[in-house]
Amino acid sequence: MEGSSKGNQEREYIRRHHKHELERDNQCSSTLVNHINAPIHIVWSLVRRFDQPQKYKPFISRCVVKGNMEIGTVREVDVRSGLPATRSTERLEFLDDNEHILSIRIVGGDHRLKNYSSIISLHPETIEGERIGTLVIESFVVDVPEENTKDETCYFVEALIKCNLKSLADVSERLAVQDRTGSP
Repeated sequence: MEGSSKGNQEREYIRRHHKHELERDNQCSSTLVNHINAPIHIVWSLVRRFDQPQKYKPFISRCVVKGNMEIGTVREVDVRSGLPATRSTERLEFLDDNEHILSIRIVGGDHRLKNYSSIISLHPETIEGERIGTLVIESFVVDVPEENTKDETCYFVEALIKCNLKSLADVSERLAVQDRTGSP
């Protein structure tokens, strides 16, 4: 029963916070879920840093923000080698510190993620009946390049997000241990 209840809760969070409208036939969309063994305040301290995505996103080597940390702020990120891109220009679309929701849109760069938009939301949860954890949900919509299929495009973007979510979990869980033990 508990697993079914958690699944219903995840679906409700997705319904409420992850609305992407496919504007064209050549777009794909997906939603990924991850459970992190760290309290929400630690995970959010990393996610909300639009100005420092490289703290947990391993494919980003550098970030320069243009403007103040408010809706509409633009960041230029340098992408590590190994990906089919070197830079990306991204705009902060939404930031809610109370509901723990962040949304960005890619507005430029030398990559093929055209009309990319994502939403990430965090939700407190209890893991294995005792530990305080965080449910992370990330969804996206993106145009499918002419030379690719929807499945190929979704697979590629999902792989990047899964890597970012794995890194977010690793960094958050390490910070949570340091927080509990008082070690630097």
